[in-house]
Parts: sequence; structure tokens; C-alpha cells
Amino acid sequence: VDSGEKAGALEAMLDRIATYLEKTELLKKKVKKAMTYPVAVIIVAVIVTAILLVKVVPQFESLFQGFGAELPVFTQMVVNLSEWLQTWWFVVLLSIAGTIFLFKEAVRRSQKFSDFVDKYVLKLPVVGEILDKSSVAKFGRVLSTTFAAGVPLVDALDSVAGATGNAVYRDAIDRIKNDVSSGTQLQASMRQQDIFPVMAVQLTAIGEESGNLDEMLAKVAEHYEAEVDDMVDNLTALMEPMIMAVLGVLVGGLIIAMYLPIFQMGQVVG
Repeated sequence: VDSGEKAGALEAMLDRIATYLEKTELLKKKVKKAMTYPVAVIIVAVIVTAILLVKVVPQFESLFQGFGAELPVFTQMVVNLSEWLQTWWFVVLLSIAGTIFLFKEAVRRSQKFSDFVDKYVLKLPVVGEILDKSSVAKFGRVLSTTFAAGVPLVDALDSVAGATGNAVYRDAIDRIKNDVSSGTQLQASMRQQDIFPVMAVQLTAIGEESGNLDEMLAKVAEHYEAEVDDMVDNLTALMEPMIMAVLGVLVGGLIIAMYLPIFQMGQVVG
């Protein structure tokens, strides 16, 4: 806003700010959606399995005791797991809650641990790639907006470092800032970091050579925002059959374990 007032282009700068905020908020929602879906699947699967083990399996167990015969190994394993869960369910619940709480506190209080999580979360299949591309999109969007507003490149990189949302990119951008302040080209330093996609580096190089760096960085942001959109949509489509498969294996496995003794008894009677 300050740059816009001094340059007599306040309307254009406010428009840029609005666009930046709209794009970044939309990107955040997309990434959250991608992260929430797999977690929700796991939670539902665990809850369904726990209910079956605690409420349904004991009903079959009392029936099996009347058979007076040895249970199949798979059935016995499920019965033992059910008995253990009925006895220690509160310990399991407290352990899960405690682990989640301690993890959140460690991320919040320890910068070293938080950086460690940021580094390895980028290596996760699918989700890591989404987070990686979203960081590149944020880099392009923030740097384009601040540079176009008249902020010097080195100062603009300060703002970008904290806005990417990942420690790997934050540290890389800090190194880029040091390189740029000593006279290195932005695209050359980006290439040296070995984390930026080739497309992002090439568009930045074109922007530097043509004098339209802000426009090219905006194109970087748009390209990778679109990629994140597509990847999130694909992940959502892939997760639906995976949910069915996971729940089918868990529930189906428990049902088979419970009915195996009945099938065996039927064969003996036959």
C-alpha cells in the first residue's frame, strides 16, 4: 500500500493484494483438503475396526466356547486381539491422544524438530508432491506481488522465505537472498538449490532477461497452483476406491475370522 501511494498507483497495488490473498487462501484450502482426506480414511478405518473388535467379536467368542473345539489360528488371533483391546482400550486411547499432543507440541516448540518434519513430509508419496508444488506456487505468488509493488528483490525474498510454509524452501530462499545480494542472478541461484522445478527456473530466467520478472513469477504461481488443483482432484478420486478397499479388507477379514469355525464345524458335521 505504501509503495502504491508513493507511485500514484494505489488502485493497482490494492488489486494485486486482493489477487494475492485470494490465490493463497485458495491454495491453502486445496492443500488442507489433500491432507485431511487420507487422515479421515485412517481414522474411520480404526474406529470401525475397534467397534467390531470390542462389540461384535465377543458375541462370537461366547458362541465358539460352546463348540469345545480348537479355533483356527486366524480366528484365535482376532479373539486374542479383541480380549486385549477390551482390557486396555483406555491405554490405547490415551496413547494415541498423547502421541498426537506431544507431536504438535514438539513441532510448535522445537524449530529443529519442525524443520525435520518439513524435510521428510516432502518425501511422502502424492501428498509430499502436492506440498512441494504448493511451496513453489507460494514462492512465485509472493515474490511476484512484492517485487511488482516496488520492493527491492533482496527485501522481497525476506518476505517470501517465511511465506512458502516449508523449512526446506525457507532455507533455500535464505541462501538465494545471500547470493542475490552478492550479485548472482536469481535464476542461477534457484538452479543451484536443486529443489526448484526446471519450469520455474526457466520462467524466472526469461523474466530476468526480458525485464518482466514479476509477470513471469506470476506465471510460475499460476502454473503450479493449477498443478496442485489437478493433483488434489486426482487424489480425491483415487482415495474413494482406496477407502472401500481398506474398509473391505478390515471388515471382511474380521467377518472371515468369525465364520471360519462355523464353516469348519459344518464340514465336520457333513
